[in-house]
Amino acid sequence: MRKTVSPKVVLCDLDGVVWLAHQPIPGSVRAIESLREAGIRVVFVTNNSFSTYDEQVAALGSIGIQAAGDIVTSAMSAATAIKSEWRVLVCGGTGLIEEVSRVARDVVVAYREPMAVGPFDAVVVGFHREFDYQVLTDALTAVRGGAVLIGSNDDPTYPTPNGPIPGGGAILAAIEKASGVTPTVTGKPYAPMAQLVRELCGDVQPEEMVMVGDRSDTDGGFARNIGARFAMVLSGVMASADGSDADIVAADLSMVAEILLKE
Repeated sequence: MRKTVSPKVVLCDLDGVVWLAHQPIPGSVRAIESLREAGIRVVFVTNNSFSTYDEQVAALGSIGIQAAGDIVTSAMSAATAIKSEWRVLVCGGTGLIEEVSRVARDVVVAYREPMAVGPFDAVVVGFHREFDYQVLTDALTAVRGGAVLIGSNDDPTYPTPNGPIPGGGAILAAIEKASGVTPTVTGKPYAPMAQLVRELCGDVQPEEMVMVGDRSDTDGGFARNIGARFAMVLSGVMASADGSDADIVAADLSMVAEILLKE
């Protein structure tokens, strides 16, 4: 059993942990306040690639959480897989479009320019409600033409107050199946996202971090990837911790904060 070290950083998922479709989960805002009051940094690590960075900051601010400088998104991780000279077809929301556009010389948004003429160097995929047969066809054509297939995340579902809806991973799976090409995925639990978190947290050691999430595969896998403890909450996608190797299991973020503050 690993030695328990008082955390310096709590890495906190958003969807299913802090909120559901931007509706705060009871106790989550106060939990974050209490962690910060105790001198623990809270960094929000989300596979949401749809919202822009500024939108995430504003949404958290609207519920009383200051987050500027403390957010890492899967859109940001996807951008690390892009080369500046590439022409990129983006099948994703505004957050992914924004981050890829910071890097690539030429960005085409699939649902804004249907049947865009290739070639493309990469197809980058994330959650977006505009996904349809034409987007699938254009993505397939680009990948079959030699483009690298990149997924911001492979989460099959996205939690909402009314239950899960298809996530970015479901869209990515459709393109993967049609093209026969295995994508490079950059968000949690994969290495590109882990590298961004390490850079943001500076000299904080992995054993001084706790990852709080609602998915044992994504969030738990991410915790293992960076060497942090994993605290699993049951307020999001998963209703039980069966099969999870979580270090902490709790009903919600409020209970996790209570446990950590006792340490």
